[in-house]
Formats: sequence, C-alpha cells, structure tokens
Amino acid sequence: MECGSCLDYTWFIEETKAYSDWPTDTRDCYNDANQIPLVEKQANAKEYVIDKKYIKEASQRQKNVTVVFTYSVGEDLLYKTYIIWVETSTAVPDPSSDPGKTKATMTTWTPAATLTATPSAPTPSAPTPSAATPSAATPSAATPSAPTPSAPTPSAATPSAATPSAPTPSAATPSAATPSAATPSAATPSSTTPSAVTATTSTTTVALASHSASTSRPTTEVSESLSCTISPSTGTVLDPYSIRCTNSQLCLNCQYCFKTEGKHLLCSKNGEVKILYLPIGDSSTENKLLITATAKNKSYEVSTTVTTQVLDAAADSSSVDGLDSAVLKAVDKLKSEGLLSAVSIGELFNAVAEKLNSKTDESEKKDRQELRQKILDLTIDIVNESPTQTPKETQVIARGLTSLIQKDDELSLSAQIDAAALFANLSLSVLDMNMSTAQDKEDVIIAASIIVEGVGVILEYSSDKNISDSLLAALRIIQSTLLKTMTVDEGPIIIQKPHISLYVNRVMHESLHKESISANLSSQSTFSLPRLQPDMFPSDEPVDVRMLNLDINPFSWSEKGNISGQIGGLSLTRQDGSGIPVENLSADIEILLPRPIGEQVNTSVLDLGNYSTIAIDVPSDDSSLLLKMVPSVDPLPFKLFLGNTDYPTDTNYVAMTEMPLPGTTQEERYTWIINPTNLKGNTGLHYLVVRPIVGPGVKSINATLSITPITSSCKFWNETLLEWKDSGCRVGVKTTHLVTQCLCNHLTFFGSSFFVTPNLVDPSRTAELFATFAENPVVVCFVGALFVAYLLVVVWARRKDIKDTVKVKGTVLEDNDPMDNYRYLLCVSTGHRIGASTSSQVVVTLLGADGNSKPHHLTDPKKPVFERGAVDLFLLTTPSSLGELQGIRLWHNNSGNHPAWFVGNVLVQDLQTEQKWYFLCNSWLAIDMGDCCLDKLFPVSTEMDLKKFSNLFFMKTAKDFSDGHLWFSVISRPPSSNFTCVQRVSCCFSLLLCTMLTSIMFYGIPTDPSDQVMDLGHFEFTWQQFMVGVQSSLIMFPINILIVSVFRNTRPRESSCCQRKTKKASRRRQKSSVQTTSLKPGTTISSTGSSTLDTIIKDIARILQSLSETTKCNIPSIKTEFGAGKEADINAVLAEVEEFLKQNTKCSNDTLTKTQCQLTAEGIQKKSNKTQHLYRQICNLEKELSLMDPSSFPSPHSFDKAQKQIQGLKSYLEDQLFSSSHLDLDEPKHEKFVPEHDTSNDDGVLKKTPQRRGFLPWWFIFVGWLLVIGTSVVSGYFTMLYGLKFGKERSISWLVSMIVSFFQSLLFIQPLKVICLAVFFALVIKRVDEEDFQNVAFERSRGKSGDQNDKQTSQRDNHLYEPPPSADIEKMKRNKIMEQKAFALLNEILIYMGFMWMLLLVAYGQRDPNAFLLKQHIKNSFAEDVPDCMTLQDVFTWANTTLLQNLFGEYPGFITDGNSKLVGNARLRQLRVQQNSCQIASLMLGLVPDCHAPYSWEIEDKGSYEAGWNHSVKDNISESASSPWTYQTEAELRSLPVWGQLVLYRGGGFVAELGPDIQNASSTLEYLFHSKWLDQYTRAVFVEFTVYNANVNLFCIVTFLMETSAVGAFQFYSELQAIRLYPSTGGLYFFVMASEIIYLLFILYYMYKQAKLLKQHRWLYFKNKWNLLELSIILLSWSAVAFFIQRTLLGNRDVKFYENHKDQFASFNETAAADSVLQYLVAFLVLLSTVKLWHLLRLNPKMNLITSALHRAWNDISSFLLIIVITLVAYSIASNVIYGWKISSYKTFLDSLLTLISLQIGIFDYDQVLDSHPVLGGLLFGSCIVFMTFVVLNLFISVILVSLHLEQKYHKPSEEEEIVDLLLNKLCNLFGIKYKSEKHPMEPDREGSSNLTHNDNRNILTNASVEDNIYQSLTTR
Repeated sequence: MECGSCLDYTWFIEETKAYSDWPTDTRDCYNDANQIPLVEKQANAKEYVIDKKYIKEASQRQKNVTVVFTYSVGEDLLYKTYIIWVETSTAVPDPSSDPGKTKATMTTWTPAATLTATPSAPTPSAPTPSAATPSAATPSAATPSAPTPSAPTPSAATPSAATPSAPTPSAATPSAATPSAATPSAATPSSTTPSAVTATTSTTTVALASHSASTSRPTTEVSESLSCTISPSTGTVLDPYSIRCTNSQLCLNCQYCFKTEGKHLLCSKNGEVKILYLPIGDSSTENKLLITATAKNKSYEVSTTVTTQVLDAAADSSSVDGLDSAVLKAVDKLKSEGLLSAVSIGELFNAVAEKLNSKTDESEKKDRQELRQKILDLTIDIVNESPTQTPKETQVIARGLTSLIQKDDELSLSAQIDAAALFANLSLSVLDMNMSTAQDKEDVIIAASIIVEGVGVILEYSSDKNISDSLLAALRIIQSTLLKTMTVDEGPIIIQKPHISLYVNRVMHESLHKESISANLSSQSTFSLPRLQPDMFPSDEPVDVRMLNLDINPFSWSEKGNISGQIGGLSLTRQDGSGIPVENLSADIEILLPRPIGEQVNTSVLDLGNYSTIAIDVPSDDSSLLLKMVPSVDPLPFKLFLGNTDYPTDTNYVAMTEMPLPGTTQEERYTWIINPTNLKGNTGLHYLVVRPIVGPGVKSINATLSITPITSSCKFWNETLLEWKDSGCRVGVKTTHLVTQCLCNHLTFFGSSFFVTPNLVDPSRTAELFATFAENPVVVCFVGALFVAYLLVVVWARRKDIKDTVKVKGTVLEDNDPMDNYRYLLCVSTGHRIGASTSSQVVVTLLGADGNSKPHHLTDPKKPVFERGAVDLFLLTTPSSLGELQGIRLWHNNSGNHPAWFVGNVLVQDLQTEQKWYFLCNSWLAIDMGDCCLDKLFPVSTEMDLKKFSNLFFMKTAKDFSDGHLWFSVISRPPSSNFTCVQRVSCCFSLLLCTMLTSIMFYGIPTDPSDQVMDLGHFEFTWQQFMVGVQSSLIMFPINILIVSVFRNTRPRESSCCQRKTKKASRRRQKSSVQTTSLKPGTTISSTGSSTLDTIIKDIARILQSLSETTKCNIPSIKTEFGAGKEADINAVLAEVEEFLKQNTKCSNDTLTKTQCQLTAEGIQKKSNKTQHLYRQICNLEKELSLMDPSSFPSPHSFDKAQKQIQGLKSYLEDQLFSSSHLDLDEPKHEKFVPEHDTSNDDGVLKKTPQRRGFLPWWFIFVGWLLVIGTSVVSGYFTMLYGLKFGKERSISWLVSMIVSFFQSLLFIQPLKVICLAVFFALVIKRVDEEDFQNVAFERSRGKSGDQNDKQTSQRDNHLYEPPPSADIEKMKRNKIMEQKAFALLNEILIYMGFMWMLLLVAYGQRDPNAFLLKQHIKNSFAEDVPDCMTLQDVFTWANTTLLQNLFGEYPGFITDGNSKLVGNARLRQLRVQQNSCQIASLMLGLVPDCHAPYSWEIEDKGSYEAGWNHSVKDNISESASSPWTYQTEAELRSLPVWGQLVLYRGGGFVAELGPDIQNASSTLEYLFHSKWLDQYTRAVFVEFTVYNANVNLFCIVTFLMETSAVGAFQFYSELQAIRLYPSTGGLYFFVMASEIIYLLFILYYMYKQAKLLKQHRWLYFKNKWNLLELSIILLSWSAVAFFIQRTLLGNRDVKFYENHKDQFASFNETAAADSVLQYLVAFLVLLSTVKLWHLLRLNPKMNLITSALHRAWNDISSFLLIIVITLVAYSIASNVIYGWKISSYKTFLDSLLTLISLQIGIFDYDQVLDSHPVLGGLLFGSCIVFMTFVVLNLFISVILVSLHLEQKYHKPSEEEEIVDLLLNKLCNLFGIKYKSEKHPMEPDREGSSNLTHNDNRNILTNASVEDNIYQSLTTR
C-alpha cells in the first residue's frame, strides 16, 4: 500500500481496516502526511456504488465509511468528504442526549476545500424522498451546536441540514443538495448529479450530498475504547508525572487533552505525555486527584478518567532554594526532551508561586523576589519561543502568572512591567484563536476571566504609567476577544473580578437608549445614553458596547488629578474594533458613580424662626458644592447666602440664590449646586446663611430646613493631554452621599474627585517597615547620613563660634597716646571682592573741623585684621574732640604677600556723644588695581550718598546674605550676632528635614487639574500645584520661623546676684586704676624711683606739639629741636611754652571778640576741653618735677626757676578754666559724656556692657533647642517610614527630585529673592541700617605705662606713620608690573604649549601611517609593468589582465589578496573631443582629412550616441542615462574635476561600470572593445573604484588616469587617497575626540584675547604682523571645523548610497576632496602655529637680536629679493625656450623655474645639458651660477650681516629681557637654585621697605601740616 495523491474527478473510499495491521513504513508515511489511504477509486463517474463489504467491515469495527470526491477547477485541486455513520443498531440518536452515549449519526464536512464547484455544468437536483416509502426520511433541521440526523438504517443514512454557523446553500448551488433517504433495496438517485452514490442489490446504495461549510460536533463514544495509565501513582506537586493513553479504535488526527477539576492541563497528539505537573489533590480524599483524558478529532471524541495521589511538597523541598532547584530541574528536563513550553510547565510555576505566597519569612524575602523574577523571565522566554495555540493553554499560563504576582513587595518595578506586558500578549494571542464551537467560546471566557483577575492584582498595587498602559491594553483586547464570540442581542458578557468589572455586548444602535448600561451590581457605575443620531453608526451593522468599572485609578501615575472612588469607562465600537466617537452631544449622558462607603455626612436641621447659619468646609477649589435641602413644608421660599471665611451679608457674599428653584421634583427644586466658577476658587471654611422670605408684617416663620452639604466633582480622562479634566461634565442634582451623578456630553473614563489628602503612613507598622531595610535602604541611609553630617558640621560650627568671639572684640590701638582720653570707635569693613584682604600695615588719620588726629597704625597682634568681608573695630584716642569730622585718610605700606586692599566703608563713632560718620570708600588701595594709589582721602558721606541706590542695594544684599539668609549665613554670619553658627546649622538641619517630610508626604499625589495654566516661558504650573506648594510651606515654615525667632530674640544669660556684686566691686577697683592711669599717664618712674631730666624735656616737647596741633591762629610752627646743647636748659624750654601759650590765648581772645555773638556753648565747651587737656599735662609735669632730685639740674636756681615757671603756667591755665566755666579740675569735662554702660574687667579689657537686645528671657534658648530636636527627630522618623513604604525605585526617584529641587532653591530661587528684596528696599524703603556695637569688648595692652610711653615715642619716629613717597610708589608699581608681565609671559608659554600639543594630537589623529602602505600596495598591484606609453590596444590589454585580475581577487568582493573590500562597482570613464575640433593648414588639407585637437573644456564632446558612436538616430536616442554611449555630467556622476599631467579634466564623461564579478566585467570590456568605445577622439580614460580595508579602518579612493595630448600615446597616472570615515574604536578615539574639544576651547580663548586687542587698538590692530598671524590661525581653525563637518556629512551620504545601491558605482570623490582640504588646512595650521614659536622666542636675547637685525635690513632685503625673482624668471624662460622640446626638466616654465632653483642648492644634471648644447649650455648656466650664486646671493647675505653688526652695536635691551630675568629669578628661587643675572631686576621686598627711600628726619609735625593742607582743600570743594 503506497502513499499516493488524489486524482482528478475521482471517487475514493478511505481505508477501513485497522491501522495496526499496516506496515510500519506505510503507517508512518500516512501519519506524517496526516492522511488515510484511499482505496476503491472510481474515476469520472457521476455516481458511486459503495460495496457492502465496506459497510459491513466498518460496522464490525464500529467505524464509519468515508467517501472522498476529488475534482479540479482550473489549477486548483479540490475535494469533498462524505461520512456514513454506520452501526448495528437502528435507534435514532437524540440530539440532546449525552454525546458520549450517542450511537450513529451522519455528517458531511469539507476540511480542505477552499472553493465550491462541481464537475458538471448542470445544476444538480436533489433527490426527493418518496412519501409512500416507509423507509424514506426527511432531513431534519440542525441545532446550533450539532446537526440532528435523520433516521438512518444500517445501509442508508441521511445527512442533516446545515448548522446555523454557516448559511444553508440554496437549491441553485451546484455543490449543495438535499440527500434523499434510501432503503436497502431501492434508491432514487439523481441522474445528473455526480454527488450521488448508488448501490445495487448486493450493495448498499447511499445518496450523499456535499456541504462545504457545514459543521458538527463529533460523537463521543463509550470509554471502553480509550484507556490511560499514569505514573507515578503517588507524588508531589513538584514531581513530574507521565500519562500514556491507548485507543482501540483508529483515531487519526486525534488530540489527547487532560484536565482536572475544570482546569486544563495539557494536550498531546500521540496520546502520551512524558512530563506533566499536577496540582495538589483533594485533601478530603487523601489527596486523590481525578484526571479526565479526552481523545477527539473532527468526527470523534472519547473520554476516560485516571486517578493519582498528588501530595504537597515536603518541607525541605518547600524552601526557596528547594523551589528554585525544582524549577531549574524541571526546565532542564523539559528542554532536554524537547517538550519545553509554557503550558507544559505552567502548572509547576503555579504550584511554586502558591508556595511562595504562603511564606512570610522576612529573611528569605530577597530570595523569593529573585525566584519570582526568574520564573517570570522563564515564562516570558518560553511564551515568546512557543506562543499559546488554544484558550486552554492560555488558561494554564495566566493562572500561573496570576499566582506569581500576588505580592507586590516581592516584585520589582521592572518585573511588574514585564508581567503586565505578558498579560497583554496573552490577551492578544487569545484574540487570534479559533472560536468556532461553543466549547471554544466557553474556554475563551475562562481564559479571559483569569487574565482579568491577574490584571486586577497588578492594578491594586502599581501606579506606573507603562504598567497601566499594558493593563488597559490587555483589558481592551479581552473585550475584543469576547465580542468576537458574540452575536447580535445575544446578551451581555460580564466578568466580575476584584477591582475590575468588565462588560461587553453587541446590540443594534436603536436599542442603546432604551436601558441603562451596567453590570447589574449596585457597586458598579451605570451609564444612561440619550437617543443618538443614526448617522453616528454604520448602517445595518450592530454596535459593540464596551464598559469597564475600576475601583482603583489606573491613571494614578498622573500628578494632575485627584480621583477617589470608582472609575467607569464606556465606549462604542464597530465590529472591526474601530471606535465610534461620541462627543458634543446635545443631550447629556447620565453617569452614576458610587462614592466610597463610610463617607461622613453632616446633616443640619435649621429653625427658620430666626436667621440660621451653618459652617461648610470646601476642601478643593475644583469641587462643586451641593446643598441638598428638605423643608418641613413645601413650598418654602427662602434666600441662601454663602460667604467665605466670614458671614455673608446682602452685599458681601460669594454666591446667593432664592429657593425653591425650578424643577419637577422636590429634590430638583431644593438642591443648590454651586460650581467651582461660582465659588471663585475659594476653599476652606464657608458660612451659609438662610433667610426666609415672608410677607409684610410677618416677623417669623414656623418651619425647619434640613441641609446636607456634599462636595464632589466629575472628571474625565483626556487621552490627548493625559490628564483628568472636567470640561463637558458637571455634577447632577441626583448626587448623594452614596453616588455621584455626572452629566457629560461625551464618553471616556470618568471619575469623581473629593479632597486632596497626602500619602498616608501607619506608624504602627514601624517594625514591619524597618524590616524591609535590606531591600530599600535608600531613604533611611540618606537620613542617617544627614544626621552624621549634621554632627560633624556642628563641631566645625562650634569652633567657628569660638573664633568669632575673638573677632567680636575691638582693638585698643597700641599707639594711642596714654594722655589722650577722647575716644573714637572705628569700624572698618573690608570688601567682598576676590583678593580684597590685605597683608599690609594700614594707617589712618581722622580729619576734623577742630583738628586732626595723629596717624594710627590699625593692627591687632592677637588676630588677623582686614580679611575679606570682615568688619574690624578699633578704639582710637585723641587729646580732645576733633569736632565735626570732614574726612578720613587711609594708606598702607604695600607689604606682605597680598598687599592690595579693597576697603568697603568706614564708620567712625564718637563714644562721648555717640555721633556717627559714614565714609563710603569702596575703592582699592593698591598699586596695580583701581586708581593705583596707596594713599587716599575719603570725605564724609552725606545722607544723600548713603541713600543712593547702589549703596543701599549692595549693603542690603551683603547683610541679607551674611545674616538674613539662613544657609549662606552659616559661613558668613556676622561675628557680633547672637544667632550663633551652631544654632544656624541646627535650624538649617531642621528646615531640611521638614522640607523632606513635606516633599515625601505629597510626592506622587495626583493634583487637581485647573483649566487655567500659568505659562511663564518654559515654566508651566497650575493653581493647584501652587496651592500644594503653599500647603507645604504652611506646614514647614511656621515651625522653622519660630525656631529662628527664638534663637535671635533670646537675651544672653546674666550672672547671679553674688557674682554681679563681686564683679562690680572688681570693676570699681579696676576703674579706679584705669582712671588713675588715664589721668596721669605721664608718670614715669625710673628704676631708681626718680624721673630724668631728658624725660621731662620730652614731655615738654610733647606739650609744644599738642599746642601747635590744636591752634588755629597764624602762629609760626614751633620746630625747636632739642639738641645736645639744649638738653639741660629746661628753663628756656618752659619759657617758650609760656610764650606760645600766651600768644595762643591772645589770638583766641581776638577771635572771641570778633565772633562773640556767634559763639555757642558747644564752642566754649570745645575750648574748655583743650585747656583741660593742657592743664592735666602741666599737672603731670609738675608731679614729675617734684619727684626729681635737684642735683640732676645744672644749678639749684634752675630747679627753683622751673618749679616757679610750671606753677605760673598752672595758675594761668586755672584762670582760663574758671573764666569759661566752673568745672572740677580733677575730672575732665568730657568724662561726663562717657556712656554709663562702659565698663572694664579685671583683664584689662574695656567692655561696653550689652544692652537688652532680645525680648525673650534667657531660658527660652532651651525652648529653641527642644523645637530643633523635636522637629528633626519627628521629620526624620516619618521621612524614613515614607521611604520604606515607597519602595526602592520610588524612593530613589523622590530623592533625586528632592535633591535637585533643594539645590535649585538654594542656589537660584533664594538668592534671587534676596536680590529682589534688596532692590525693593533700595528703591522704596530707602532706610540705612545703623550698625550696632553694643556687644563689643575692647582689649587693652598689658604693657607698663613707661614701656608704652617709650614704645609710643619710638613708633612715632618710624616711617610707618608717613605715607609712602611718590618715588617709592612708582618703583613699587614698576616692580609689580614687571611681575605681572613675567607671570603673563609664563602663562602665555604654558597655554601655547598646551595649544600646540592639542593641535599636533588633532593633526596626527586625522592621519594613519598605514594609509601610505595601503596606497603603495594598491598602486603596485594595479600599476605593475605598465609601460610609459600606451596605445588603445594596450589600454584594453591592461584592463583585461592586470585590472580585472586585481579588481576581482581570490575572495569574492575583495581586491588583490582579499584584505580590501571593493565598495560598489568599478567604473570606466572617458573624455572625448569633438570631430574636426581643430583647423588644418590649407596646404595639408588634401593629405589630412580630419583634425582632432588636444583636450579642452570648450571642445569636449558631450553628445549621446548609439553603439559604435553612431549618429544615425541621434535625435531619437532612447538609450538609458547609464549607457556607455551617453554623456553624463558631473552632477549625475557625483564627481569632481581632476588634474592630470597635462590639463584639468571635467568630472563628467562617458561611463561604463565593471562588475559585480569578473565574468560581467570581462564581457563588458569585450563589448566595449568590439564596439570601439575607445578611438582616436578619446583623450582621457579614468578607472575609478573605492575599497575599504577593515584591518586598518581606511577607505581608499583609487583613480587611474590614462591621458593623451592627441599624439596617440597614453600616459599612465595614478591618484590614490586614503580617508577614515569611521572613528577608530578604543581609548585612542576618545583621546583624540577630547583633544579636538580642548583645541576648540583654546581657539575660543584666543578669539577672546584677539577681540579684546581689536577693541583696544581698533585699526592699529591690523598693522601688527603677529596679530595677523593669530587671526589667520583662528580663521584656519574654524575653516577646518567646517570642512570636518562637511566631510562627515558627505561620508555618511556616500556610505548610505552604497548601502542602498551596492550594485552600482559608489562615488566618494566629494568626500575625498573635503578630506584633502581638511588635511591642507590642518597642515597650514601646524605651519603657522610653529612659526608663532618665533614670537615666543623673542624673549631670548639672541633671537631678539636676529629679529631686530632682519627688521633693520628689511628694505634692502626686499630690493634684493626683487632682483633675485627677476633673474630667476629670465633664466627660466630662456631655459624653457632652448631645452623645453628635448629635456623633460624644462618642458614647462614651472619645470624650468624649479630646475634653476635646484641649481642654486647644488641639485643639477650638468651632463644632460652639456650633451644637448655644450657651448650654449655652458654659457647659459655658467653665467647663471656666476651672477646668481656668486654675486646676488652673496650681496644678499652681506646686507643681512651688516644689519646684524649694526644691531649688535646699537642694540638696546628691551623690557622683555628684564621680564625674562625676573621670571627666571622667581622660578629659581622657587626651586632653591641660585640665579645669576648680568642685570639685576628690581624686586620688591616682602616687607615693602628694602628698596624704599625714606626721610627719617621728617617730623610728625610736618606730616600734620600736610594733612591740614589736605583738609583745607577738602573743605573748600
């Protein structure tokens, strides 16, 4: 028996014998072909007689007889199958009976027919059954699920009619006929229909009718024919089972499926399942599991059962490791057997997932997460490799996946995304499955339910957009799948699972409005559609209704929208799935959305006898407020007034209405809806006032009113904007506390919104949340790190506070005169500019209306002064008041490492009168910055100066940043502030933690959208977002502001009573001591207990100096110098003092007489103060004199006379004092003006006792610290809880966003706020903040008074107290400038070295040394043995041999040896000239009929021809553009002009391509040769191709040129160019790329420098040759960048062209040209940049000398150069004329010129010239050598040597040489090397005094007179 094929127009019977008897080969053959052998064939018969033996044999074997009819239509072979169900019984089966017990039926089926046709043309007529025949039967109608057969007999059967799944064919259909009933002895067959089968008496006659589309459920036989066994009989859920089933009946194409408890397990085609995993058995039956096995095909189905015991996994196997091992083992086993599929291992995955779900051990949580991830990945991979084919397979996979995803905390975000995507894929696979039967439909619904359940599980805990999109896509596909199984008006399919309710229905559009659409559950959304327009729907087609109800917001990932409660979505689609838009309806769609259960409702009952009011809270500005009212009587008229935050009135309210409203029901009439627009965006507390409307004279009303306020809103999901909106929707009056009624004019997802609440966290779950620390340590570790960082910063802050306490103390200047008791406080502020601090010694002088102070050195030995941004306080004393201050003079000696000083402002305060003077300096005291001066006089600032915008703005900004800004003030706080650095750090820490808490509280909370979006450029925000920010601020900032206020306003702690008494007594003693020292500072006791005469004379000299300084009369200055001869003449000195005092008094009296009417008490007081100071000095002098021994005087008379003179001066001064006022002579007057809070302590510190600055008691400091600790701990604790709750991914996302937001606020927003506030204060407030020095202590030097006096005297003689002389300042300036130039030079050298390094890296990074080797290899391969002169035949010979052999090498697609890939085809291109392109001499016309000129662009042939250059049909040419006989332009060929040896050739020409293999190329060349493509008109032949060598990553563009000058011989010329289009991989590429970027930065730097020079010098810039060189380098650099970009773009274009046209020539000529230009530009860049080194080498004296010499000789050099050029041109022309026709070195003018230039350097071929013309050549070139070499060149060199000699003789060293010496000296000193220079450059001394010349004999009085002159000039301005 052979496996044959069907024949045309033939009847067959399928073999009915037992297939077990067939030969093995035959059985395997038919099994593989999925066929049954066909026997008893009968060809071309109109009817077929079935032998009775087949029916009998079939009946014995309980089989059927199958008849196959084959025929052909055109080229298509078709067949029909007729099945005769045969059985010994004659009973008629009941269609409704059990299929397994049904006996014999009959059906027809056509599984393979694709067309319906019959072999004969006539329409077959169905046999009509006879009514008189008892055995005749009429075919019965069929049910939808199975056909109902007619009554058959053992020998006759009547097929049933068509089922409803396919239309019943009409009688005219050739392939359909109604069979008649047959009896064993008679039949009524049709005479014309070949579909009838007839039998004679000895056979059974069966009339068969074919039905091409009929379907039937096969009959299930008794189970005795199917038996199954399972192994092992006992196992666990982790053990594999095997099942083997055998069928005694022949069941071809049978599928064996196994299920248990309604769950599908697996299907097999051969009845054997080697590996099967089972669920756990029933515990009530000792874990017995009943498995149902079913074998079925299209016509047959049989079932049986088998039982096994399936136990739970053992304890050791149930561990995570055991489960992991079981999964891997199962996968490996299935893979090795080739049985691995998702359905085969799905049940095991389900069992493992359920075991994982039952585990709660936290220690294994990470392992469980990894195992879940592994199972998920395996499932995805297996499904991708072998997708599911049936709904039952999908059920297995979906069931396992649903179990796997139950626990969100054991699934990462990526795993959740993968699971959601897998659900979508499973849904899509079900959509494509066959659903032809009711069983298929049932299986699809089960699979869909499992998928929906899994979707609900993920939706419960996921809020990621990608996950939501996948889940919604899965649900939409499920809806499409269910709709695919439905018919019109069949009824809805509803799938109800946790969190999801899915509804689909297929109806006609006319019935949409007749009933509400809902899932018939009270907890689900309900949609009621109005009557819709018919034109919205397709005509005569049903409409698919899809509805989803979700109790979880699937769009929670969107931050725009706050949705609570249920979400309902409804859509209408066509049958093909396309949507039907429902929008902008005239009637609203009613949507009822259930509200959350348990919502609190407050109902108030108001007595309207009086005005009644209730309070209502409106939580959100986009919610509508519904007031549902129930009156006690109806109608009840009244007015409602709604007010915000206050009771409304008749004129002031938010909304008002009058009730009842129009309506049909009481609910409509007594429901007031206030939408967000009417609420005007107000939120919070509202007050509702109810005012009854009564008639005239009625004062009260007896009625009550029940009011229930409800807030709600209706929103829909805008799929375009991806956010919740409320346009087109409004809240309806039927809204209650149980349901929200939304009225909308469109369809989409709908939700209702209530109030915004933050993320919630349960503190009771602290232990549980912290147990997940190992999985999510992000936020906890971050908060912990913040606490650790805080402790470290606090340590630093404490040290800074200790240092600041030292800075707070003021400095009592050491050079204060001990006898001076008038005190001034100096507050000197150093600016904040870079380098503002100074190391110099600063000196100050105060200039007043009544005198000037002495110069004072501002220094403090205990702390550094004048630091950047610092404020230094000094106590300066004067003998008396200076009056109204007019100015201040500052200078320094420019010493130290950083002498420059930027002084900000100076404040001087008179401590006696507390008057203040401001000096706005804001200038540099430096020799190289600002005004370049060290000595400046600053006038006092007026009120107008202080209130200028610039001053107020900068002062306010500096103060706010240093003190007001919490974060910046940590570093720059004022040292005098009570708000310490530790407290500021603590406040910052608390603020940061509070910010983190409020941020994480509202992170990820969807915000309510607003129709109005604030658009500020690129920044967009909504009002709701703004309100969330305000809400966060209200939570965070009040606490922080309270903490800061407590710290700022808490008074310092005072000492106890006993401590105060003790300290007060100590201060009294100290004060007495200080007063004694202050009043009698001149008491100087020697070591022997007596004063010396020299000391007294010095004191008298000081008295004279004081008199001269304080006088304002025209008395000559006393300049007496007490020399050696006058040291003992104390009487003369006292006489001078007395005389000067009397003259001064007389001058003062005269002035008093003239201005007596104008003299005020203040003037008298000032004069009295000066007299008192002089009186105390005389008293001190008297005391010193009394302590002296009279023997120390020259004579006793002198001692007595001195005492009398002092007594006289004292009496004189007493008279002066008593004449002006009655004062206590023992206490100076101005002592009474000393503030009472000035005290001194035991340590010699003069301290101003701080007044009470804060209003809080000292113990409030503990309140502040408690608030800091409390807020920090609470905020940190809850932040960690939120972080643990969020999960790792979300925590990282929040942390990143919070850090970015924090730094954005810290670095941008807060500084911007400070600046804006400063601008506001400067423009509007205009108030000057006064400095507060109440908490300042002044330290006094502890030296003895005598020592201080000596030190004072010695210091006053020091040059420090004199401004630096102008000559010294100039020297300092020059030295500074030299240093700056030296460092600028060093900087220039270093930068240029970096620039050259980058340039060389860029230059050589573009080149590859392999490029030369590659070109040389290709050139040698193709140009080997090429003759110098070639004929046309030689050209073809070279092309056929050398060219083709190397072009198509040993390896296909590669040239030569296989290393270089041929890119595209090679191309031949020729250029021709026109015929008769030149004129022939008239005498030669007869001899030469035609003339062909050499090539030129004018005579180039650009025509189009036929083969052989035929002109016959030139006008009707139809050749393609690629024909070798058609001219193509440069643009068409994408080529460029090429320079040959003779001329420049165009890029166009006649082209022929060679390729793609050697056979085609050879045939092309042969064709061109025979067609004479090259002829006498050919002037140039180009061979062009491109190769790519991957070994060196280089493209090589190859061009071989054979050109002729019309003499007939071709010369060979080659041009190869290697370029790199793809960057090299590896580290070198990144290194070169970095070099290119750095090089561009250098270019930008040089551009900036040159722009500054151009702006500075204008047109003179272009006269400097070095500037032009720099400009050229910049232009060349940017040109190189442009060509680099162009080369990249062209290269990408050419490579893309090759990839799309690999069978064509790929032209890279333009890319090669761009690369060539780029290399030329880079080369010239390197050249010019190297030449620039000359400019740097100018610093070398020798190079400078050579440059100067060349500059001196330039005029002579230019003249000689002109002579040399003329001579070379003359000899070149002569050589070309004489030898150009015979020697190649002179064939052109340029060749002759190069040859003569070579002659000058000794490269010359004398034999070649002398052999041609010995005499003429000798004369010509001999004269050239003599004249050029011996005369002109020597004179040229002599001119340069003479200039060099003159330059050496008159050369003057430049300043740059001194700079170089200085630079070398600095560098050598840096490395400790001795440097010897011929010229020692001036180097400033670090102390500023080594090279300064000072006049040590200058007197301080002279300096004072200078200051007087300055003061006079100041006051006269």
